[in-house]
Amino acid sequence: MTMLRDPSAKYRPFPQVPLEGRQWPARTITQAPIWLSTDLRDGNQALIDPMDAEKKTRFFDLLVRVGLKEIEVGFPASGATDFDYIQNLVRSGRIPDDVTPQVLTQARADLIRTSFDSLAGARTAIVHLYNAVSPAWRRIVFGMERADIKQIAVDGAKQLRDNAARLPQTDWRFEYSPETFSTAELDFSIECCAAVMEILAPTADHPIILNLPATVEASTPNIYADQIEYFARHLPNRDAALISLHTHNDRGTGVAAAELGLLAGADRVEGCLFGNGERTGNSCLVTIALNMYTQGLDPGLDFSDIDQVIATVEYCNRLPVHPRHPYGGELVYTAFSGSHQDAIKKGFAARERQNDQHWEVPYLPIDPADLGRSYEAVIRVNSQSGKGGVAWVLEQDKGLKLPKKMQASFSHIVQAVADKTSRELGAEDIWQAFEASYLSVADKRFQLVDWSESHSSPARGGGPRSGGGAQASERIFAGVLRIDGQQRSISGRGNGLMSSVIAALAESGGPIMDIVDYSEHAIGQGSTVQAAAYVECRTADGKSVFGCGLDTDVATASVRAILSAANGA
Repeated sequence: MTMLRDPSAKYRPFPQVPLEGRQWPARTITQAPIWLSTDLRDGNQALIDPMDAEKKTRFFDLLVRVGLKEIEVGFPASGATDFDYIQNLVRSGRIPDDVTPQVLTQARADLIRTSFDSLAGARTAIVHLYNAVSPAWRRIVFGMERADIKQIAVDGAKQLRDNAARLPQTDWRFEYSPETFSTAELDFSIECCAAVMEILAPTADHPIILNLPATVEASTPNIYADQIEYFARHLPNRDAALISLHTHNDRGTGVAAAELGLLAGADRVEGCLFGNGERTGNSCLVTIALNMYTQGLDPGLDFSDIDQVIATVEYCNRLPVHPRHPYGGELVYTAFSGSHQDAIKKGFAARERQNDQHWEVPYLPIDPADLGRSYEAVIRVNSQSGKGGVAWVLEQDKGLKLPKKMQASFSHIVQAVADKTSRELGAEDIWQAFEASYLSVADKRFQLVDWSESHSSPARGGGPRSGGGAQASERIFAGVLRIDGQQRSISGRGNGLMSSVIAALAESGGPIMDIVDYSEHAIGQGSTVQAAAYVECRTADGKSVFGCGLDTDVATASVRAILSAANGA
């Protein structure tokens, strides 16, 4: 075998579909499709270790809880394992009345009969018949002509009809797939489907399901949409058919192909939770469904506890859900970048002020809370993070709302910790850094022991600022502090509590500071409420220092904040 220097020479571009006046590009999806899970069949056959009966039962129960009304439960003709599981599922009464089981079979008489027998006793059921129709399969796999392939479909349809008559207690429905539709001639796929419909005589009230699989994804999604619209336009008796999509992900666009196929007129989508399946997998039902939420549509499926869904799927498939998988991945609602964190933080702040429920938070297309996720992991901090991320974590974890300039100052401290450890910092790491920088008094120069406040008597009369009235009283701070390890009594005067504390520090050999900014807020409520006080001070050499104080008493919190800034100076 000779290797080509240019591998592209081996491949041919996929042909365009002769579709004039295509309608799908101007359409929008206005309602959820019929959903079918193929996890227990297509997904199961793609596993290194296929599920046993216990895992299949657990997965089936999950699919029912999520809201799937049509579930492909297996390939009963493949062997005793699938046959026995399906029969036990039917006999156990585990299938709710509004859920329809489906099985898959090739177009062979013995396999079709076995498939019907596996579902014997079901209230209603779908038997899904398929045969491959594309040129490569006809020529390479079967060595047959079109007429031979069509006859396989016709004979299979007759077997469906006759076996349904043999077991009349079940309300039988039929699905037919011109397998390898995505790489077949459109006129021949339509010809085979029309021939099957002629045998089974579907009606608008009892339609056949025609599944048009992208068995191998061989074109861009718009070509697949053209194929679906062309098929729907030219299929005889279109009202008696539900068009179903089964897209694979060979090009990485299985979800896009399914969505464009819905725009092109399809009624139903087949796929697996989180996209399991042969090769690169099937289209992901979770992604397609939750994409609908972002367009204001109810998908009719419940992923409000997505972590529990993931846990079950991972247990049954023994495959992990990728951390960057849309909607379900561990990291998909997480921002490490500083600019992203700042935008998200501002988005949540804006939500607190808005008067409607419409979701509009930068970088988050869906509210994580709608999927059972908390906001705690929305912003995570590493060496790439900025002030917004650090402030978010402190607010979410401890209720602290740092002033903007203090956020910037503290972020440099956190950055140094992240650089030193070369890892992501958790909420506890950030809290320890904050405590060490602003709250802890261990090894700090100024430590509060006790304090009190008094007022000097106002002077009367005549200074130029008094206007002849009473002058404002001074505030006198009297404190007991441990300074440089020695307990001392200090005092100072000022026009307010904080200025009197600063004066007392200066008179005791502490730093000379002016207050630039002060803010405070409550943390918690009721009897457990605490006050958080923040102060920015400027030292004599023009340096900005920040302090924070926490206490059940707001005045004491303010005093602690000043001492915190003094320790920083």
